[in-house]
Amino acid sequence: MQNLPKNKKIILFDGVCNLCNTAVQFVIKHDKKDLFRFVALQSDLAPSIIKHIGINTQNIDSIILYEPGVAYYVKSEAALEIAKHLSGGLALLSVFKVLPSSLSNSIYDYVAKNRYKWFGKKEHCMIPTPELKSKFLE
Repeated sequence: MQNLPKNKKIILFDGVCNLCNTAVQFVIKHDKKDLFRFVALQSDLAPSIIKHIGINTQNIDSIILYEPGVAYYVKSEAALEIAKHLSGGLALLSVFKVLPSSLSNSIYDYVAKNRYKWFGKKEHCMIPTPELKSKFLE
C-alpha cells in the first residue's frame, strides 16, 4: 500500500461495466484538480486495497472511493463524495447526503443490480489512452 500515490483519492470500479466506464470518463473530464486515480475491480491491485481497508467483497458490488490513510466510502456515499470534488457545479449533488443512506443505497443497489442489462458489459476492462494511462493504477 506504500506505492499508492499520495494526496490522491482512489476510485475502484467495475472495469467491464459500460455504465461504470462512462462514469469514470465523466469523472476524468470534471476532475480539474487531478484528485482521482482509478483501479478496476478486476485488476491485480484491487484485491490488495480491498483487503487493506477491510471490506467484505461478498457485500460489495459497487464503486469504492478510498482516501489512503483517511477513509473509504462505498455505494451512494462514494458517488456523492466523488461528486463533491468535481467541477461544473457537480458539488451541489452533495445535497443528497441528507437522504437516509438506506434510501440512497437502495436506489444505488437497484441500478447496480441492473447495470449490465441496461447498459451492457465489455469482455475486458477498458484500456486507457496513453494520455490517461497515468490516472489508472495497476
